[in-house]
Amino acid sequence: MTSDEMTHARLSEGGGGRLAPCDVFEVPQDVRYLDAEALERLERSFRRWCAQAGRPDRERSRLRVLCLFLMLRHSGAKLGEVLGMDEGEALDPQRAVVLLGREPHVREVPLPRAVCRELTGFLASPLGAGLRGSLFSLDPGYVRRMFYARAEDCGLPRELGAPNVLRRSRAVEMLRSGVPLGVVREVLGQSSADLVAVFQRWSEGDVQGIVRRLAVQDAPVRSSARNTFRGRVTWVRKDGVMAEVALETAAGLCVRSVITLESFETLGIAVGVSVVATVKAPYVDVLRGTQGGCNRIAVTVSGVRGNGVLSEVSAVGVDGTNLCALVCESELEGMPIAPGDRVIFAFKALSVVLHTL
Repeated sequence: MTSDEMTHARLSEGGGGRLAPCDVFEVPQDVRYLDAEALERLERSFRRWCAQAGRPDRERSRLRVLCLFLMLRHSGAKLGEVLGMDEGEALDPQRAVVLLGREPHVREVPLPRAVCRELTGFLASPLGAGLRGSLFSLDPGYVRRMFYARAEDCGLPRELGAPNVLRRSRAVEMLRSGVPLGVVREVLGQSSADLVAVFQRWSEGDVQGIVRRLAVQDAPVRSSARNTFRGRVTWVRKDGVMAEVALETAAGLCVRSVITLESFETLGIAVGVSVVATVKAPYVDVLRGTQGGCNRIAVTVSGVRGNGVLSEVSAVGVDGTNLCALVCESELEGMPIAPGDRVIFAFKALSVVLHTL
């Protein structure tokens, strides 16, 4: 199933793609998996390990293990499926998919394009010379030892570095991103009896629709609305009344919002959850400068319109996001702005409205 088909399936069960808060489904306590933050820690551990190789032969070996980790983490495949893979035949970097399984049960699984670029980039580099068709031909015992070591290195229990934990983690990630249960089972090539049982337990409380939140990297742009940022929650800070939420877009843009604790609970916000942040144009300030930051967006002015009292400043972010600020013309008197100028759009966290998908 392609990423477009997965997106269509999510929209079909999600009421046409309308933004709506929904409850967070819970994973049974006895199921071992890694959440988004733990997966990021584990990946960073693998990358540090590669960077510390010291010798080219050791770096080559470690990069192969990193490539294997990325494939397992993002495909949800079984270890045996990937170890026996000819990536030259199975991986289609143009379409960002990988073929898993054997005839007549071959399945097509979407991969992030960044992962495809990293895999093909390694194979095309001097360190990847001679590995085409056998990139993942590694000893399973060695693989497990390296995975356990990386888990311990980043402070996780060693057993949480096991390949089958990555498989379950991918299943949880897809369900929380809005992928229907049937699609998850198709992507994973579901055949494990114990994993089926876990899925069944997860789905009992989701009769009204297991679709949760659409994955940001696959979500289609359904609106031309300006000042809209799609991303994932990276951290949360709460007191007894308010909650501060930070999200990061696919382009690495940081946006922070402060909302009431009631809204936070209603929206089911947590680290790793996909959200959409919006800011109304009157709440956006225009500043001179080029240095961006959280809630400080470096933009290029695309148009300025005024009526003698107010000026509408349209701009485009580095990632192509359309932005708009509505300011008093008196504020621009000492700061003439024209199309092509580089400025900063800034806004307060209290002005940012969050939606879950």
